Amino acid sequence: MKLVLIYGRPAVGKLTVARELARQTGWRLFHNHMTVNLVLALHDFGTPEFVALRERIWSDAFRSAVAAKVPVLIFTFNPESTVPQRFIDELVSLVEANAGEVIAVELTAGEDEIERRLGSKERLSDGKHLDGALYRQLRDSGAFDSPVMPRPRISIDTSASAPDESARLVAALLA
Repeated sequence: MKLVLIYGRPAVGKLTVARELARQTGWRLFHNHMTVNLVLALHDFGTPEFVALRERIWSDAFRSAVAAKVPVLIFTFNPESTVPQRFIDELVSLVEANAGEVIAVELTAGEDEIERRLGSKERLSDGKHLDGALYRQLRDSGAFDSPVMPRPRISIDTSASAPDESARLVAALLA
């Protein structure tokens, strides 16, 4: 299994690029917010119950994909401080222990572009409700500085690259 781990701060275009990558390649897409939104129905963000259930769902999903020999799985992820480093380390170990490979892809955008994107209707329709004020508070407190992610194979500034081009760049990593 190859795990295409697309990560970056909120509003850098992870889901947009991942959807385009899935469309171009036919690869499966496991979007982080599918789990987050499910767990939010039961627990407040960041509570011990939230963190534990979110991690169990993620872990079970990845173990299932590995067992089913899913050839390529795209996973979008926003590193933030409620995710223990252990989760990332165990995810990489799980994939690699099963003769797989993690292809880390970092997406970036300038702070002005992130702020512009935060309030978009598309983000709200995807269940993403982070606003500019909370984003700045989290950013300034260091909430996006951990966990430490695997070294990226490629880093793409999505304010300078259209989603279809970004997806082609990522797909080329597996060609």
